[in-house]
Amino acid sequence: MTGAGTNTYLLGDEEIAVLDPGPAIDEHIDAILEAGAGRIRWIVCTHTHPDHSPAWKAVYEATGAQVLGALPADDMFQDDTFRPDWKLAHDDVLGTGEFTLRAVHTPGHVSNHFCFFLEEERMLFAGDHIMNGSTVVIVPPSGDMKAYIESLQLLLRYDLHLIAPGHGEVMEDSKGVVEWLVNHRLQREAKVIKGLRRTGRADLDTLVKVVYDDVDEGLHEMAKLSMSAHLIKLHQENRALQHPGDETWELIEI
Repeated sequence: MTGAGTNTYLLGDEEIAVLDPGPAIDEHIDAILEAGAGRIRWIVCTHTHPDHSPAWKAVYEATGAQVLGALPADDMFQDDTFRPDWKLAHDDVLGTGEFTLRAVHTPGHVSNHFCFFLEEERMLFAGDHIMNGSTVVIVPPSGDMKAYIESLQLLLRYDLHLIAPGHGEVMEDSKGVVEWLVNHRLQREAKVIKGLRRTGRADLDTLVKVVYDDVDEGLHEMAKLSMSAHLIKLHQENRALQHPGDETWELIEI
């Protein structure tokens, strides 16, 4: 699920911010501390999934750096050890003599997700909001497809030049990347609607075979999570109905 691994970014020269310290792997922590060489002043986390934040504690204990981020979300797969000194809000700014890092609240992948805009470089550190090489799994209840699409659209208001993802290489044509992701999600949503029209009232196991017929069946269990997020979005918009008794869904035709 993490591809080649989680990207940890070190920002600054005289004073360093470690962005997404990553999992608590000794060799990785040692590499961060060696690269920081006594200059680490801040630890910044996009969110608290276990591949992004757990190394915060060892880096903090070694450096005394200020910890920035949001408290763990109330769902599964969270780093419950994470305790930020600075509990971020949208548009908070970490300003140093070398760079300006602006927090952009981007719920969707998970409710406590933030991207960070490095203003001088017009570079967005995207965490798991945008990945290079794959799309992001949206896991309800903290994962929210409606919020995810709206958060992507929010990014189009920023003068982005580069996107530095949590996984994969840095991406250029930032506007094109974001617009593609929005369109991709809306196309998948259209396929959910088309699939419900085809199946009628159906459970997730039945529907996923129709909606994700372009995806290997071995990935259908993960695909059901994102499909559920699409269905919840449609329910929020009064376009789909869930039957709790047997966990089936049907389309509301207007």
